[in-house]
Amino acid sequence: MSREVTPILTAQDCIVAMMMAIAISDNNIRTAELVKIQSAVNNLPIFAEYDIDRLNIISQTVFDLFEQEDGLDALFGLVRNHLPSELNETVYALCCDVAAADGLIFEPELRLLEEIRYELSIDRLHAAAIERGSRARHMTISK
Repeated sequence: MSREVTPILTAQDCIVAMMMAIAISDNNIRTAELVKIQSAVNNLPIFAEYDIDRLNIISQTVFDLFEQEDGLDALFGLVRNHLPSELNETVYALCCDVAAADGLIFEPELRLLEEIRYELSIDRLHAAAIERGSRARHMTISK
C-alpha cells in the first residue's frame, strides 16, 4: 500500500514565503503589505486548496531564516526545490504587488526583487511587464 508523501513545502508555501520575504526585507512590515498577502491567499485561484493555518508557520519560517547569515540563500534554495518553475513569474508578480502595496518601494525591497529575478530566472522583459502591471494596479489619484 503506497501513501502519498506531503512535501515539506508546498508550491503555495513557497509563494507565501516569498511574499513574506519581500514584506520584511526592509525591516518594517506594513499593514498594507500584510493585507495584500492575506488578500492574495484568500482570493487567488492558486491558493484555492491552501491550508490557511500554514500562513503563520511559513511566516515564522521566513522570520527565522532572515535571522541567519545565509538565510536568504536558504530560502531561495527551498523555493527552487519546491516551487514548479512555471510559477516563478507568479511569485515575482505577487512579490511586486506586496512591495507596491503601501505606495512606496524602498531600496531593500528593490534589491530583493532584483535577487528574485535572478534566482528564479525571470526574463528581464517579462519582469518589466510584471512590474508595470503592478505599478498600474497600485496607482493613486494625485490631488
